[in-house]
Amino acid sequence: MKVTKHIENANGKPLFSFEIIPPLKGQHIQSIFDNIDPLMEFNPPFIDVTYHREEYIYKELDNGLLQKKVVRKRPGTVGICAAIQNKYKVDAIPHILCGGFTQEDTENFLIDLDFLGIDNVVVLRGDAVKTETYFKSEKNGHSYASELVQQIGDLNKGNYLDDDIQNSSATDFCIGVAGYPEKHMEAPSLESDLHFLKKKIKNGASYIVTQMFFDNQKYFSFVKKCREAGITVPIIPGLKPIATMKQLNIIPQRFHVDLPDELVREVIKCNNNDAIRQVGIEWGIQQSKALIANGVNVLHYYSMGKSDNIKAIADSVF
Repeated sequence: MKVTKHIENANGKPLFSFEIIPPLKGQHIQSIFDNIDPLMEFNPPFIDVTYHREEYIYKELDNGLLQKKVVRKRPGTVGICAAIQNKYKVDAIPHILCGGFTQEDTENFLIDLDFLGIDNVVVLRGDAVKTETYFKSEKNGHSYASELVQQIGDLNKGNYLDDDIQNSSATDFCIGVAGYPEKHMEAPSLESDLHFLKKKIKNGASYIVTQMFFDNQKYFSFVKKCREAGITVPIIPGLKPIATMKQLNIIPQRFHVDLPDELVREVIKCNNNDAIRQVGIEWGIQQSKALIANGVNVLHYYSMGKSDNIKAIADSVF
């Protein structure tokens, strides 16, 4: 079922959803199930599965030269989605990236998803690989998420890359895209960021999931600006509880979001990560309850491979 239909069917009742990351290559899928199982009591209508593009490493040869090698540390997004739908009977939503894909790769990927009965996708440009300063698309790939949304929108109309295909079947993907309450780190301004977000909606996106934020006012302000810009699709808030002292530096640096002074003060007071994890849970509970009290009808949690703190929040909220 499409995400938008899940929201419609809920009739205003708050929905719980979350995102998982594939295990490292070589690890068993049971590690995924172990994190999902404790959260199923909250009846998530859908579960997002991230996609991790290839990375480059340089291996020194016997002659002293360096050989560039492509590696994928977290493969298996499609297989995990199929396993989730088979085991839990809920909708699994794969992330699809521009980075690492040609348009032909993307089309074949989408055809496989369609064959599996996967109704939803989340479209992202993706980050630059670690060896590159700036994002670089594949030859004959997409440089922007809006272009990838356009391709999926075309496929939903039965328009394939090969014009010679006869009697083609249209797909029917519900397309989600990312929104940034504190703007994308590469955007010159929030206004320009909203301009391109609106373009993604125009090209066929049906809902937005936000980057994590820790101050609800950032989310409410973002939604207000989106509505003023004519964006009417659902805007699902993305939430992540703080869990370690290192995240005080990592989250602002990597995700370019602000941490409220009050939250930082509470974390700094802690003597260990167990205490910090509890601070993160309590902050997440307050955030969640305030969002629901203000009419937000879907909350989306970034689990990052751990579910115990997400469960503790959900126990108090849902």
